[in-house]
Amino acid sequence: MEALGLTAAAAAVYQAMLDQPRDGVDQLARHCNLSPGQVHDCLDELGQLMLVRASSEYPGQMRAVSPEVGLADMLARQEAELAARQAQVAASRAAVTRMVAERAEHRATHGERLLGMDAIQSRLEQLARAMTHECLGVHPGASHRPEDLAAARAADEGPLARGVTMKTLYQDSTRNDPHTTTHAHWLLNQGSEVRTAPVLPQRLVIFDRAHAIVPIDPANTRKGALHVTEPGIVNALIDLFEQTWNTAVPLGALRLDEPQTGLTDTERELLRLLGNGLTDDVAGQRLGISSRTVGRHMASIMERLGATSRFEAGIKAAHRGWL
Repeated sequence: MEALGLTAAAAAVYQAMLDQPRDGVDQLARHCNLSPGQVHDCLDELGQLMLVRASSEYPGQMRAVSPEVGLADMLARQEAELAARQAQVAASRAAVTRMVAERAEHRATHGERLLGMDAIQSRLEQLARAMTHECLGVHPGASHRPEDLAAARAADEGPLARGVTMKTLYQDSTRNDPHTTTHAHWLLNQGSEVRTAPVLPQRLVIFDRAHAIVPIDPANTRKGALHVTEPGIVNALIDLFEQTWNTAVPLGALRLDEPQTGLTDTERELLRLLGNGLTDDVAGQRLGISSRTVGRHMASIMERLGATSRFEAGIKAAHRGWL
């Protein structure tokens, strides 16, 4: 219940109201080992989530809305809010990509082109050594090379020891990569925060909300990078990071998905990408998975929906409110 936004006390009161629909506040308090005031607080919480309503049979009392209706409606509202946030992230991603591309056309007054991996690594080391407050990182891709992760760990140890806050975003597909998950759990053990999302914007590192490193060519990040310090661009990149962060899931946390009856975040995003006309290869690249994995996902979705084609699967998923 806590994963759905309910406190343990409110969940206990809700369950008691389902089991004993005639109980008033005093009886609920005794049953749940709470004070009447705490029960009233729980009823307020349940009311805000529309899980209780005024009883028609017992004036002055509340009745519990059945889980089939109340919890389903609550999940639908959460999914709608998530979809709205994801749409906002997509719009911001497009705007930032255009901004960075335009910026990369010429040497910036408050920025610098870094050509080649050595130049990029050197600048990252300098900024990591100098930062004092926070590092925000976006690292798309299904997996990361062990040598790159080892270099990142060596660079992160110093700032972490100084108490620098680190927030790192990986793609959902990296949860299946042992090297990346090992590094991510090392970050967690050092007090950092790590989250994953089905789709991420371009690679990005922001130091102390004042310096940003972004690739000149997102399709080939080893070609070069742009070191940006202009506040307008840095703030736009921070907004993009935070929007993506707010829709991502902490590493190790359980999602609200129900793969047996609904869609995972990855499957939902896959249907949207394919519905927009992307090929399996391109959709897989966006999600950090292979085209073969795309095919397996689609076969699973079609089987659950009883669909004979991808088009029919999209229609049925929309009708069921899965999209």
